[in-house]
Amino acid sequence: MTNNSATVDSQILTVEQIQALLPHRYPFALVDRILEYVPGERAVGLKNVTFNEPYFPGHIPGRPLMPGVLQIESMAQVGGTILMQIPELKGKFFAFAGIDKARFRRPVVPGDQLIMTVELLNLKSNRIAKMQGKGEIDGQLAVQADMMFSLID
Repeated sequence: MTNNSATVDSQILTVEQIQALLPHRYPFALVDRILEYVPGERAVGLKNVTFNEPYFPGHIPGRPLMPGVLQIESMAQVGGTILMQIPELKGKFFAFAGIDKARFRRPVVPGDQLIMTVELLNLKSNRIAKMQGKGEIDGQLAVQADMMFSLID
């Protein structure tokens, strides 16, 4: 394996390793696994959507749908795993600063596996990050958005 930045790291992050990187906890820990990781560039994460999610009883009774805002939050958490593994950013916290071009293409329901691919587009002065994300279910696009993050001092 070569040692260039385009090399996919074979390490898969478990939920315990994700929790070591991100502060999110139940019910807002929305990434179950990182399936692929290219340091400083891209990550692919998995969210197993189960009927036991705390939001399903109220969204929507009789037709449970994962709220779009939580789909975007799930992608943002995948993006957080990229930022928190950049050596000079370890131990820092980035918060959502903006969402653009969000689109919801199909419902996300219990039993789905939301596979989210998030790419770091730009990191300015180690303070502002721009990312592009998409979530797919069985190869079908479910959600997509451009996201911005800001360092919280």
